[in-house]
Amino acid sequence: MICKKSTSFIGNTGLLLLIWAVLAFSPFATHAQGVQNQSNTEDVVRRIRFSGNQNVKDRTLETLIRTKTNREFLGIPRFTPWYFIWKLSNGSFGEAPAYLDRQMVANDMERLSLYYRSLGYLNVAVDTTIVEYRTHKIEVSFLIEEGTASTIETISYSGMPEFDEPDTKFNFLRGGLLTGSSINDSTFYVRRQYNTQELVDEQQRIITFLKNSGYASVQRDSVIALVDSSAIPELHIQFRINPGKVFRFGDIHINLEDGITPRELSQRDTLSGEPHTIDSTNAIYLAKEPESQTNFGLLSGQVLFKPGDVYNHSLYLGTINEYQNLGMLFIERFAQSESNVQPDFTQEEIPSYFNLQTITKHTISSEFFGMKRYGYGTGFGVDYTNNNVFGNAENLSIGANTSFEYVTPSTLENILGDSTSTTQSSLFRSYELRADYSVPRLNFPFAFLDNRPSFTNAVTRYSLSYSRSDQLYFDINSDVRFNLRYEVNHTPRFSSFFDLIELDIVDTDPSRDYIANLRNEFGSDTLNDGTIVDSFELQRILEDFNPQISSIIRYTFRSQNTDLIKRNYGYFSEYSASLGGNIPYLFDKHIVTPNTLEGHLPSLFKLSENSLSYSRFFKLSADYRRYIPISNSAVFAWRLYGGYAQPYGGSTSIPLNRRFFAGGSNDIRGWAPFQLGPGTIAADNVNIPGGEIKLAAFTEARQILIRNFVGANWHGAWFTDAGNIWYGAENDFRDQNNKDRLEEGRFKFDRFYKQIAISSGLGLRLDWQYVVVRFDFAFRVHDLQNGWLNNRKLYFSFGIGHSF
Repeated sequence: MICKKSTSFIGNTGLLLLIWAVLAFSPFATHAQGVQNQSNTEDVVRRIRFSGNQNVKDRTLETLIRTKTNREFLGIPRFTPWYFIWKLSNGSFGEAPAYLDRQMVANDMERLSLYYRSLGYLNVAVDTTIVEYRTHKIEVSFLIEEGTASTIETISYSGMPEFDEPDTKFNFLRGGLLTGSSINDSTFYVRRQYNTQELVDEQQRIITFLKNSGYASVQRDSVIALVDSSAIPELHIQFRINPGKVFRFGDIHINLEDGITPRELSQRDTLSGEPHTIDSTNAIYLAKEPESQTNFGLLSGQVLFKPGDVYNHSLYLGTINEYQNLGMLFIERFAQSESNVQPDFTQEEIPSYFNLQTITKHTISSEFFGMKRYGYGTGFGVDYTNNNVFGNAENLSIGANTSFEYVTPSTLENILGDSTSTTQSSLFRSYELRADYSVPRLNFPFAFLDNRPSFTNAVTRYSLSYSRSDQLYFDINSDVRFNLRYEVNHTPRFSSFFDLIELDIVDTDPSRDYIANLRNEFGSDTLNDGTIVDSFELQRILEDFNPQISSIIRYTFRSQNTDLIKRNYGYFSEYSASLGGNIPYLFDKHIVTPNTLEGHLPSLFKLSENSLSYSRFFKLSADYRRYIPISNSAVFAWRLYGGYAQPYGGSTSIPLNRRFFAGGSNDIRGWAPFQLGPGTIAADNVNIPGGEIKLAAFTEARQILIRNFVGANWHGAWFTDAGNIWYGAENDFRDQNNKDRLEEGRFKFDRFYKQIAISSGLGLRLDWQYVVVRFDFAFRVHDLQNGWLNNRKLYFSFGIGHSF
């Protein structure tokens, strides 16, 4: 609550903007009356201007007013194609004109005044002019005299209670956003510009601190801010606090229903005394229906506080969050009184009531999907889910999917060359079997962190999968992967993912056309018995396709404050560090052949005579994306990506499936997946697929063209992508003449910028509430083989979701 002097008290946050909206500002009332005349329904607002706003941007003021012009394409002033379509179609299509509403202009003046006063411009004056510069075409100008910004000189606190620890009170007050050096133990210098929102934030900080310290009855009207404006523009703020008394947690009542009538909570349990309650005078009362198939220990284990302990509102809210994160139930009701909405603050203890209900335990789902990679394809998937396997909120998911993609012979010929289309299959197939088991808590060895601050929302996930797929240059005959991952949402913005064990056993075969291209490049010999002997270089390349085993230990940190579907504001960032190959290395050195390092392992369960090669490496990557609204219907987005990997410990390469690749609808458009790089090596002349270094940058401007047509918003997009991959310094590949075969693809500081591939083009997005369908048409602005603007071919890509 904030008030001027001590004559007015405002308790609602939204009303805080009225703090200086006093009727004494007579020019405001006069201006409002000056625009009350009846609007002419033929007058269309074509221009809106602001003048005098030295300290607030036009874009900010535009978001405050309700007077609008018609939608502008990409924010270009007065370029309103949808309005002109409406005119040409006599109102059948497009956007109706934005007619002038003089009462709305008056209300906009009030909004602007209140906003300025909330920023400390207490003597602001807002006027307006409405000019018909052409017949029925109106320009609305808002004339702003900002005046001098007021500053808060000091801030003081009165009524803050004392605590057991003598420094608790002072340290809390000193830790505020507004507090500077201290004058005494409750008064501090501020000396910064007045801002209403900062006072609201400080008010909320005080309320949160008190509610977490036992003062459960604290409300907004318990903390008021008095503003002394007698020496304007210097202001003095005093927070007056009425904390009430200290409360404790009372009994806890937890009921779990199965959602089937009649309601029979026939199974009950009562927990009292340590470790569940402070003493035996309080208890946790548990009741459930038998068909809920849930253990009582799961229900009581989510409670973060003990009956009898000092009240802490954050622990109460955290408990609600714990139940929500279980994934196998929803909360019908949570309250601190059996029948009323508000707790009974006449008592010393505050009870807690949680009424829960399980969701459907068994579910089966299926999906059909389309895809575009080299050609067009479709797929089908089915999943079975059991969301409470053993009664402790365990989730088991078993799924399978398969896909088919048809690539025309002409496309294969363009990619692989004239001689390959007769041997390479035009039908690319893939399928995957997977099982995922997860529990909503941290298991060994991190169980000790569970339910600690910033670790209350955690999942331990075990996954196993088997897949095979056809690729353009190689086929994955089998890929068996096991993963043990710990996922923690520290806050709504910050998350961590720790892959303690990720084992991957992959068996690949290069395609016949790929080998034929390599033999054409490097040559081969034919013995008298007809056996083809490959060159030294080719044998080195084919080592990449030997059966391999790789292991990863990886930590990923993610920070975001955007809608992951719409991606129309805020940012998204992800940073990852991983270490690979240590598990097979330890088996090789200490178990399979003790004290002898072979550099490979025998086939798993002796299923094959081929040994499993491995390599040790580390890998780093950083991904940052920004989404900037440039108007109410347009967004400018950009993304930067960097990745670096390097083998170590005697290894000279990185496993094929751990390298960086470039190209594709979610990467650098204009190139198909795996078709770009490394460096300036042509796609049909790749020596060793993938690279150890990747740099990429992306930009995209999106503008809503049509709203709510077939249930979707239609966005137009203009994008530019740039980047490439390169071999690292450790990837050494020389022929018998000691010539570096990777020279054109190796990263060099003095030339890498010349090897940046660039594409640009236009796209269309169909944006439904939960899915975005994307169509992109790209040109290669800088084709690494053809140079700048020499490739005029149009490349199409299709995707689900925004590209970034």
